[in-house]
Formats: sequence, C-alpha cells, structure tokens
Amino acid sequence: MATPLIVNVVELLRWPGTTKDVVLSIAATDLEFGESRISDEPVDINLHLEALSNGVTVNGTTSATWAGECRRCLTPMSARMTIELSELYQQMPDDSEAYVIDNDQINLLPMVRENLLLAVPLGPLCREDCPGFCPHCGKDLSETSCSCDNTVTDPRWAALETLKGSLKDPSE
Repeated sequence: MATPLIVNVVELLRWPGTTKDVVLSIAATDLEFGESRISDEPVDINLHLEALSNGVTVNGTTSATWAGECRRCLTPMSARMTIELSELYQQMPDDSEAYVIDNDQINLLPMVRENLLLAVPLGPLCREDCPGFCPHCGKDLSETSCSCDNTVTDPRWAALETLKGSLKDPSE
C-alpha cells in the first residue's frame, strides 16, 4: 500500500519556482507514532512545496490531537494542536537538517511525525494555577482543602533553629 505522504517531485525539480500543494487528512495509525499520547483522530496536513535550485522547501501546517493527564492533579486532558512546518528536502543534502529526496520523491511521513512528536507537551497542566495533591494526605487540592502543615523546612537548618530558640533577645 502506497502512503499518501510520498510525493513525486520530478516536475518540481525541473523548474525552480514551481509549486505544489498537498492537502490531506490521514489516520494517525498511518504515521506509525508508537506513542500513546497521540490520539487516533485523523491528522490534517496542509503543505506548500516550492522548488528551489538546490531542493524543495516544504511549508505549512499539520494538526493532531494529543491526550494525557495533568502533571499535578492527574486530570485527563486532550487538545488539538496545530504546528507550523518549514523544512528543506535535497537530493544531495548540503544542510545537516535537510531531508533526502530519493528517486525524485520526497517522503513527508518522517518529517510530519517528528514535528508532531516534538510538539506534544511533556508535562501538561489542566490550568496554570493547578494546586495538585497534598503531599501529606493525598487530597486533591483543586476540589477540597486540607489541614495539613505544608510548611517546608530544611532539616539541615534544624540545629540553628534550636540555637535561635535558646538565645535571649537583646531588647529584653
């Protein structure tokens, strides 16, 4: 089965300045993510290819839905992300970041997959001020409050705290 992300660019390579648009929606499974944070909803791809004298530029957007959980309160989350793409394909890459044009065809799959995976948030928050869980009793602080003492003390300063308590105040 041929992937729709392999684009024949023989005509583009003949005439610098020639353009081609690629607009499609494919199943997330076709991108072979191997990543559970990308949902099974379709991935939308909208690209503009333009021939240069030394390759083909690919500019546009791709959209996918990611799913995860808040890093503080573990609330399930998902969102649709749209990312901008700007890449270069060359037959004989002289740029270390360029993708290879192989047999007058470019394979957009690795480029789209890499950019989407890099855009998935590693530690998403359900909201910026999410309080998370109490470290002592485990209550979800966004739903209820607790009476735990959450003052942070450093045990390395304990000796100075006892010394401070034994000193008399000079104003007395």
